[in-house]
Amino acid sequence: MSDSFSTVGVIGAGAWGTALAQVCVRAGLQTTLWAREPEVVQSVNEARENQVFLPGVALEPMRATADLAEIGASDLILAVPPAQHMRATLKALSPHFRAGTPVVLCSKGIERGTFALMTEVLAEVLPEATAAVLSGPSFAGEVARGLPAAVTLACPDEGLAHALAGAIATPAFRPYVADDLIGAEAGGALKNVLAIGCGIVEGRGLGRSAHAAVITRGFAEMTRYGVALGAKPETLVGLCGLGDLVLTCSSPQSRNMSVGLALGRGQTLQEALAGKLSVAEGVESAPAVRQLAERLGVEIPICEAVAAILGGEADVDTAIEGLLTRPLKSERDD
Repeated sequence: MSDSFSTVGVIGAGAWGTALAQVCVRAGLQTTLWAREPEVVQSVNEARENQVFLPGVALEPMRATADLAEIGASDLILAVPPAQHMRATLKALSPHFRAGTPVVLCSKGIERGTFALMTEVLAEVLPEATAAVLSGPSFAGEVARGLPAAVTLACPDEGLAHALAGAIATPAFRPYVADDLIGAEAGGALKNVLAIGCGIVEGRGLGRSAHAAVITRGFAEMTRYGVALGAKPETLVGLCGLGDLVLTCSSPQSRNMSVGLALGRGQTLQEALAGKLSVAEGVESAPAVRQLAERLGVEIPICEAVAAILGGEADVDTAIEGLLTRPLKSERDD
């Protein structure tokens, strides 16, 4: 563990926030997990289990709280609320925040209305914070159980990036350091939308060839989009881009792919989301992803088709037909 950090506050006790709190405890950090729901606080503290969002996983010794002041006292903060709630959560934290504290953003998405990346939201709400981004191919349940995973930890300050990576690394959780915040964020935002598209293909029974095509052409969209935002192409080839895309598009464990599977099988969006406690970020981010692409002048036809389906502007068959009848072009064309 890095000597720079001894206490960590994890904001957001969904499945991923809880899994990251597990990682931090195993890395030797004194860990406090903030939850909005009183029943989650009680469950973590008394049953050593997040019975609401991560049932069946025994938790390491950690403390849950509903008081953001306790998080503000930490040496390091991991921010893991849903992307569309990041701004409100950081505003609630602001009275308790100590200037210069590193904030590692662990949520994936683009804010609706403002089209802001999570680092931009952080810069607006807590300009005195030191920003980092954690993203990569990782299912919460697997990470929480201690199965191996590797992620990207992006921070422009190389020394701090290595200190953060050293603070949270364990033998089963390996952060690879990068300096490209935008690349780490862009990959995470688009992969959720593309995973819904892959789920639709799977649910419609279009075959593995079509599934592979969506992943590959989806990665081309991710790369164009990220570069237009200012990302380095090589970042998107890594864990936070291609790696995360492959995982999320290849397993029904993915909340986003499971939504797509239901849509492909003929369910409505309301039916697909019914009974789900965890947020499928791609559903919320898809409209913002599409609108920001229009501003950037970037073609992302698969993401646009997914957004149209989610918005009720096109049914599944019409959207698929639209993709299949697009003009032929060079594979390397932008």
